Amino acid sequence: MTEKTKIKIQDADDIYGVMQRILLREQKVDRGREHFWTISLDNANKILNIELVSMGSFKATIVEPMEVFSIPLQKRAVKLILVHNHPSGTLKPSEADKDITDHMIQVGRIMKVPVLEHLIITESTCYSFAATGLLKELEASTKYVPAFELKRRFEKAALDKGKEEGVKQGKKEMAKIMKVNREPIEKIIEYTGLTKVVINKLK
Repeated sequence: MTEKTKIKIQDADDIYGVMQRILLREQKVDRGREHFWTISLDNANKILNIELVSMGSFKATIVEPMEVFSIPLQKRAVKLILVHNHPSGTLKPSEADKDITDHMIQVGRIMKVPVLEHLIITESTCYSFAATGLLKELEASTKYVPAFELKRRFEKAALDKGKEEGVKQGKKEMAKIMKVNREPIEKIIEYTGLTKVVINKLK
């Protein structure tokens, strides 16, 4: 990125303004394939780097955490934006799109490089995970949260409450989140210590 192109990102429109130009520079045959990019940001939300992580087929592209975070970490990024295109022209995120985002959010938390946004783009418009509330929803997922992090959350809930009831409440809240994310009952029991009867009663 040149100094002129290191613009400050304030919303999805700013991101799309940059990424649409990049997509349209691709040869027409390549625009018919899915691309996955990362945008590395500094503390002021200025773009440090844009990296094409993967180019796949018409319907999908393979994305791994190591490839996603490799360049941003080298560029000393402190925040990350994910972008991929839908050659079909539809903007609805697939289950695979959601799963990838969920995974990268959790990896970003561990690496201290939070994922601020995931944008799905076409040649004429875009879909924002952040603006639609989907990013916030995925941030609450426990699918890719390591066991040690869940344990830390339990302990924090207990400290916040300052009493035994706080421990129980913290476990119940975590169990509710895990139920929403359709985690197996055995996993919920293992992580929370709650009985199957108690878990089944939670709403």
